[in-house]
Amino acid sequence: MTSASLLNMSVPTSDISPSNQGLLMPKLQYRFRVTFINFGIGGSSTAPVTQQVMDFTRPNVTFDNIDLPVYNSTVKIAGKHTWADITCKIRDDAAGTASTLVAGQLQKQLDFNEQSSSQAGIDYKFTAKFEVLDGGNGTNAPTVLETWNVYGAYLQGVNYDAANYGSNEVMTITMTIRYDNAEQILSNNQGVGTTSTATVQGQGTAGITPALATVNGGA
Repeated sequence: MTSASLLNMSVPTSDISPSNQGLLMPKLQYRFRVTFINFGIGGSSTAPVTQQVMDFTRPNVTFDNIDLPVYNSTVKIAGKHTWADITCKIRDDAAGTASTLVAGQLQKQLDFNEQSSSQAGIDYKFTAKFEVLDGGNGTNAPTVLETWNVYGAYLQGVNYDAANYGSNEVMTITMTIRYDNAEQILSNNQGVGTTSTATVQGQGTAGITPALATVNGGA
């Protein structure tokens, strides 16, 4: 039985009954998994990269601003969106397994020996899947709490880290990933880019409804 005092360890709100005001469990930064699809050359398993991941940046999106000067005011509306680059840091294992996969992806983008590039983006682009997990493992399979599918991705940059006689740190490889689009799937099957979320509505004005924009109904 939950102690009544534990339910009080939260921020009181008027739209939640006092008996249900317990703090919601947050997702934890260290419970995640990253997998890569069509990454590298020859259809090799990308599991070694998944196992060597140290950190991964979740997608971030921003919208350009469009100013609409009108009389004494300026209306602001959203312009084109931009997905920010993702960084993924992996451990550089002694067998070179993960590094071989990264090198294969780079070679697919550009043959550094022949100085020959791919004919089209589809020839080298890959998909990355980032999943937030609940902590399950082994016989207790993990539950996926959140998924980000990153589409049309390629390696914009690869940093092979530095060596240092005075360091006890492991060698790493940091990949900067640039991509075309991302889709978020939450445990309730909603999220950014899913079909179950609200669709864009409103035509003809800078406001939020199709009707003529007014002081209360404008942008």
